Formats: sequence, structure tokens, C-alpha cells
Amino acid sequence: MEYDNCRFHSLHHTQFRTNCSLFMPLYDYIYGTMDETTDTLYEKSLERGEDKVDVVHLTHLTTPESIYHLRIGLASFASYPFSYRWFMRLLWPFTSLSMIFTLFYARLFVAERNSFKKLNLQSWMIPRYNLQYLLKWRKDAINTMIEKAILEADKKGVKVLSLGLMNQGEELNRNGEVYIYKHPDVKVRVVDGSRLAAAVVINSVSKATKNVVITGHLTKVAYTIASALCQRGVQVSTLRLDECEKLRSCVPLEYRDHLVYQTSEALSSNKVWLVGEGTTREEQEKATKGTLFIPFSQFPLKQLRKDCIYHTTPALIVPKSLANIHSCENWLPRKAMSATRVAGILHALEGWEMHECGTSLLPSDLDQVWEACLSHGFQPLLLPHH
Repeated sequence: MEYDNCRFHSLHHTQFRTNCSLFMPLYDYIYGTMDETTDTLYEKSLERGEDKVDVVHLTHLTTPESIYHLRIGLASFASYPFSYRWFMRLLWPFTSLSMIFTLFYARLFVAERNSFKKLNLQSWMIPRYNLQYLLKWRKDAINTMIEKAILEADKKGVKVLSLGLMNQGEELNRNGEVYIYKHPDVKVRVVDGSRLAAAVVINSVSKATKNVVITGHLTKVAYTIASALCQRGVQVSTLRLDECEKLRSCVPLEYRDHLVYQTSEALSSNKVWLVGEGTTREEQEKATKGTLFIPFSQFPLKQLRKDCIYHTTPALIVPKSLANIHSCENWLPRKAMSATRVAGILHALEGWEMHECGTSLLPSDLDQVWEACLSHGFQPLLLPHH
């Protein structure tokens, strides 16, 4: 399923003109320099039990250039948050080849290995881009790859598998629920991280905040956040009437007065905006100067306002004892980890036995999840300064 550096490495020194690209094995496949015994050697390494894994985070490529941000791509580049750099234009021939390669290559590979306390952690990468996840005709193929990853993890004795980025899409697989229905006997716990993501956003809102705006595509994370804030006594405003009606259904009756639909003229007192996918340029322009945008989505909001502050997607700073963190996870800063990925680790540490996926609204134990997270040394990201 995946290829580790120790295994290109040994063949590189024992077999002439094979496994030349030690830190970017993709090109050995493209140019036919992958040694024929690579898979056999890897299987033997598995038999020795060297790859016992407790927690797997299943993620995917985002843009064509994101291939260089992997540790097996450009290690120095991966040590900084991902952003488009000028030199990537010079790499367009390789980028084009990698894009073609992903159209035909359907096997997972290990992008990163870590350890924390008694847990062995791995990130598995699906060689597909965001755009491919959005194509309806690719839906079945991608779902098959995710399903195979879950079954492979179950076979290897993995305790928890977390679904990163678009691998947990509601339209794609009902937030992972389809796999549990199809394979009810799997022992690996499937986690979408929604509880922790909601807890991270809620705890990013200052206790002194009295008003927030929520907008964008409403997910179960958004519903949970709106309900929790209303119960805290915070007025939650929406920019669209239909969003207000949808959110109202998830807020307890006695707190529904805290949920309101507001016109742009009434937004001047709202300095905190909670934003999801689909937040438009026009909506951003309605925010007052100095507004703090906090995403509840998997992907960051495009930063269009220089006079506003943009927080990152739900994430946490990892404990110092979490080993082998040498690369940045997508756009996140160094030593930060997405809430979804942390949720899988937390699930294993706490020994929780249930799956955490599906489209149903989240339980009201967000405080328990948050306290458990802090007790293991994970810390919230500091809010950015304007």
C-alpha cells in the first residue's frame, strides 16, 4: 500500500540505477526506475512487524503543487505552511506528470509517521486532488479508495482512522457513515473529528463576546457551534434567512431568541464571524473593519480583507512529546495539527469505543472532549494579530 524511505533507500545502494529519487518516489514510478523487488521487500518489512500502527489519519492531496509539500517531495518546502511559490512555475513539467500519474495510480502511500505516548501514528495519503473530489464521475472511485483504506487499517489492527479534508464529505459518503453501514463488523473506529472541530471553534470565541455572525455552507459542525453559543447567551446572527431557519431547528426552544437574521446595516456590532465553505466576497465585504474571521470548515477562507483578521481552520498545537513533526500540515503553522487529525489520536488515547461519523447532530459533550484534549497536552492556536 505504501512505500517507506528506509526500504529507498536500501535498494538504491544495492541495485544500480534503481530507486533514484529517494525523497520523491513518485518519479521512480513515472520513469520506470522503481526496482522490481520493491514491493516484495516492503511486504517482508511488514511481516517483521515494523509498521504496527495504532492511529491512521487518511488525507489527500489538495492542489497539483501540494505534491511538493509532502516530506517525500521537498522536505525543506514541507517545513513551512503551504503556499504557492514562484519557483513552482519552473517545476510545471514535473507537476504535469504527477497530475497524469494520479489519474491512474490508485494506491495509498504513507506521508508521515509519528509517535505519541504509547501510540504509533501514520498519515496515509490518497493520490487525488480537491478538484477530483468535486467531480461526480470520480465519486465511486474515491469512495472505493477510502473504503479500502478502512479495511486495510482494520486488517492491520489499527485502533482509530480519522477522515481528513474531503474524505469525510457529506455528499461523498455522508461523513463516513456509508462505510460503517456497509461494514458493521470492523473493529477500527472511524472518526470525522466534528466534535473536536466544534469545540476548537467555540473556544476560539472569547468569553466576553456577545455577538457573532455565522455564514457559509452549514455542516453539523456549524449547527453544533450555533447551538452551543446560543446556550452560552451569545447572539448568533445569520446573513441569510434560510440559514436562520435551518439553524433554529437545532437550538433548544428556550434559547432560540438568541438566533437572529440580520441585514447588513445591523452588523456593525459583530466583530467575530464564523465562516464555512461558500462564504462569498460580497459577504466578506459586509464585515466591519477589524473583524475576526474564524473558519469552521476544512479549508481556509480566502483572505480578501487587509483590514480584517483571519484565523486558521480548526487546529491545535501539539505537545512537545509528539515525535517526528518535521513538516507542516497543509497551510497550518509548524507544530500545529488539524482538529480532525487530533481527534483520531484523542479517540485512541481515551479508549472511546464508538464511531464518530455520520450526518446526525453531535452530542452535547463538547466540554468533555475539550478537557480531554487539553489534558493530553494539546493547546489552542493563538489568535493572529492584525
